[in-house]
Amino acid sequence: MPTLDTPIHLNMWREYKRKNSFVRRLRSAARELIYGTKIYGLEWGDPEFVQPLQFIRNRYVFPYVNPEDDAVEIGPGGGRWTRYLLRFHTLYVVDYHRELLREVEKNFGRPNLKFIKNNGSDFPGIPDASIAYAFSFGCFVHFDRYLIQQYLASLARILKPGGNVVIHYSYKTKIMAQINPGFSDNTPAQMRDMILAGGFRIVEEDLTTMWNGSIVRFTL
Repeated sequence: MPTLDTPIHLNMWREYKRKNSFVRRLRSAARELIYGTKIYGLEWGDPEFVQPLQFIRNRYVFPYVNPEDDAVEIGPGGGRWTRYLLRFHTLYVVDYHRELLREVEKNFGRPNLKFIKNNGSDFPGIPDASIAYAFSFGCFVHFDRYLIQQYLASLARILKPGGNVVIHYSYKTKIMAQINPGFSDNTPAQMRDMILAGGFRIVEEDLTTMWNGSIVRFTL
């Protein structure tokens, strides 16, 4: 499994930049006029058009966006899901890689967004019990269990009582996760054990919508 220092995430981003060189951007100009701003991560599915992602957006994101609340996004990529979180009072965008934080800031540089380079599983600068909503998609699918456990401990510090956490994680018995070497060896049973051991309460799970993983929503 990849470690925090693996170049896998930066290599994917660099490949995206290569594919979007000047000549390639000219060729795709018409498509971008139709589909809007080009965002790193949309090559894995656009929640505006891919039905399973639309469902996740409508069920697990939109109902929780509140201009009076503060939120966290872990592992934003280029902002594929960040664009739906912009109405939070403060949105902390957290990643281990500064390059990816700069990519999101380039696309969505707004005063209410705070970009945090963490040490792998912490939330430096975020006050205790201040976060009403935490979201991560396409990030925890790469994390081994020890790193997920560390993140859960950090989330317990910053989450408000009654706040919600929504995480997309690897479901390794699904074929699309099995054929992806970057996906971690995780299952819903293992994820439940880690969440409950972290002192959280599971509110709902979705084991079927995603072809390579599962969604879980939990709270304190």
